[in-house]
Amino acid sequence: MLSYEEEASGYDLKKWADWSIRYFYWSPSHSQIYSELKKLERHGFAESRVDSDNPLRERRLYRITSAGRAAVTAWAGYAPVDRPVLKHHLMLRVMFGHLSSPTRLKEILRDHITDVSRIEREAAADAHGAEFRPDWRYSQIVLNWAQRHYAGERSLARQLIEDIDAAEATLAEAANNEKAGYSPPVPGRWREVEQRVREAGTGDTATGL
Repeated sequence: MLSYEEEASGYDLKKWADWSIRYFYWSPSHSQIYSELKKLERHGFAESRVDSDNPLRERRLYRITSAGRAAVTAWAGYAPVDRPVLKHHLMLRVMFGHLSSPTRLKEILRDHITDVSRIEREAAADAHGAEFRPDWRYSQIVLNWAQRHYAGERSLARQLIEDIDAAEATLAEAANNEKAGYSPPVPGRWREVEQRVREAGTGDTATGL
């Protein structure tokens, strides 16, 4: 964020992150931001000064150094891109659906739909707000991506509600069919599934990947 060559305080960077990075990465706390700024300064990648122009309160402003510019440019162009790590708390609840009920799971999903719809609208508004600045085009691209991402998340959640209904129907049918060998989830059952998958030869070859 300092690579835009603008002096910024930790408070400025927090507001900026809440406007942009939170849609696709995470929203750092004030303490995390100040800790990173001090670390950057120790490494010579940033420098700071105390701004005394504000009569109400002094604030420390940070600016990138030439060494910092070289380091972040090398990272942006050549550092390996890590695979996205998905920690979807909602999916964890669904996976352990036997501890809940279809009704409760669908309530959670509907709340999730409301939340991601709100975030989608916020991303769209922020993307629209950046349109008047040609130099912010890359930020706008990311905000547009975030809007599509949360729209997709809403669509997946709606599909999941239908999937839960289908799963409940399957479980009810199996419970009423002695030949189906139905039983509630028990320890070690995943090993049977794993063995069946291995015997069926599924994997990269089977899926054509």
